Amino acid sequence: MASGSGGGEIAGGSTYDRTKEMKEFDETKAGVKGLVDAGVVKVPRIFFNPPDVHLREPEDSIHMRSHSHAQTQQLSFPVIDLKECITDNKDLTPRKEVVDQVRKASETWGFFQVVNHGIPDTVLEEMLQGVRSFFEQDIELKKQLFSRDVINRRVVYSSKFALYNSPSANWRDSLYCLMSPPPLNPDQLPPVCRDIMVEYNKQMIRIGNVLIGLLSEALGLSPHHLADMGCTDGHLFLCHYYPACPEPELTIGTTKHADYDFLTVLLQDQIGGLQILHQNQWVDVPPIPGALIVNIGDLLQLISNDRLKSVEHRVLANKIGPRVSLACFFTTGLLPSARIYGPITEFLSDHNPPIYKETTAKEYTTYAATKGLNGISALEHFKL
Repeated sequence: MASGSGGGEIAGGSTYDRTKEMKEFDETKAGVKGLVDAGVVKVPRIFFNPPDVHLREPEDSIHMRSHSHAQTQQLSFPVIDLKECITDNKDLTPRKEVVDQVRKASETWGFFQVVNHGIPDTVLEEMLQGVRSFFEQDIELKKQLFSRDVINRRVVYSSKFALYNSPSANWRDSLYCLMSPPPLNPDQLPPVCRDIMVEYNKQMIRIGNVLIGLLSEALGLSPHHLADMGCTDGHLFLCHYYPACPEPELTIGTTKHADYDFLTVLLQDQIGGLQILHQNQWVDVPPIPGALIVNIGDLLQLISNDRLKSVEHRVLANKIGPRVSLACFFTTGLLPSARIYGPITEFLSDHNPPIYKETTAKEYTTYAATKGLNGISALEHFKL
């Protein structure tokens, strides 16, 4: 497949005009689901994903693309019970144990799952169904929200926001909702999932504050330190819908990337496909009913001066589908703010100098979004 945004020769001597094909796909406004609904049996070339030749695959990753219940590699992926942190328990010993687990997971994996987080299973199930209902409603209703403009619009439906500056299109459709600040008027949310999204949003604000408090303590700071820095002052939802793919080995659900926020909280269904890069190999994140997946973002790695790790991850395409998920990103990177972020002074000394220069959340986010998914962390650009 030709690289870049232009055309090129492909096998058989025919010409492949990548930009033209992307534009034609984009203008349907029907997304990947539209291709599947039309009965596509061959993955279009704009979705071809170059293999990650430098990394080892889990034994069952390729198998998993074709079978929904493949046995996946699980290297004791961290699972943390938050029960003692959401109750008024006066005994601080259990909380200290949770803080220690959060610190270890965040320093080594950059990812962990949380259970007993206080969000009812019914809310989680209804939220996933709400996401599914949005993407499976009449195409004309979705088209009303179709755009690539996430700067001026707070609720946007698209197939890939960075379609034209990415190596390949991803096998998924997305719904973006900037929830705060200021709080999004619920009337702007899609009617088909409005009520459950409002309820889920309340739960995310609560659990976000719980997690940021635990991470503050894990860094040896006061429980309110990271919140006082503005780490939970803004958040957005990104809902993904991954249709079944006829040739999953040729494409990818979500390209390898790291999140350029402070913290991400992910709700996923039971199909699986999420993988994280751990010790230079792809590790499957096992779906656990009722659990939420938490991962450290670039901005938290920056202000922790590399104590916490923002880790690359991806989502495989699969013959089984649709897979649905909802990620809540805690960041103020899409809003104009003069607040400066750099390595926290409490971590710095002659023996531990700052690794990164100071920046704003918006400057970091803008750079990360415009550089594209080129395999190089945006953090490299901000190193001293």
